[in-house]
Amino acid sequence: MTQINRTKARLQEGGLALGMGLRQARTVDIATIAGTSGFDWLFIDMEHNSMSIDTACQIAMAAVATGVTPLVRVPGHQHYHCARALDNGALGVVVPHVDTAEEARAIVDACRYPPMGHRSIAGNMPGLGFASLPVGEATQRMNDETLVVVMLETPKAIENADEIAAVEGIDVLLVGTNDLCAEMGIHGDFANPRVPEAYRKVLAACARHGKHPGMGGVYDPKLMAEYIGLGMRFILSGNDLAFLMAGARERSSMLRAIAL
Repeated sequence: MTQINRTKARLQEGGLALGMGLRQARTVDIATIAGTSGFDWLFIDMEHNSMSIDTACQIAMAAVATGVTPLVRVPGHQHYHCARALDNGALGVVVPHVDTAEEARAIVDACRYPPMGHRSIAGNMPGLGFASLPVGEATQRMNDETLVVVMLETPKAIENADEIAAVEGIDVLLVGTNDLCAEMGIHGDFANPRVPEAYRKVLAACARHGKHPGMGGVYDPKLMAEYIGLGMRFILSGNDLAFLMAGARERSSMLRAIAL
């Protein structure tokens, strides 16, 4: 039985899809924690931490059972990064540093089964609960349920947003705002007018081609509200380290205030 990709369904309905990044977690209970905390998807980050593919896929398998959508941010564009994550539990991938439509098409080739792409068929699929189905049915169902996210993180990517959004098989254009600002020479200046200007280009491209716009790297509540108001829907809301440190700081400050 196909595990329904609830994040993809939520986006198709026009709702907000809220993600929690994993930077520190290495055990499968984080999937249940994310669901109980109100998140729709996990951003299992293999670009900026030391997590192994085995750990990433164990967490992904645990997430599927909770209804939280496991997405793996792969470390590069090589096809095997996407294939190994998708073959072993992920219901989607996030691919960083996508600047052109050609790069986006290569990602679709790695993530989608024929006829849309050229993903290799590994056998019984975790996304189908390992059920035995006719190959044609199984591959079509998994093509339907897999979420393919590309990250736009440079001015070149923003300029090419329309061409990237036009690529069949891409679902989400996720603006990596931290890297984008750095590339524009406005490091960390998320309130700079150039940020919503870039967002509007991505929003327009997504609207033209039926794709979903997303943002990461912006965590100030006021700015998040402003940019969601523009139309951003796939939201990387923060990561486990930031949440842990915020709670820890609040508790230690409260206790030291009592001591005073």
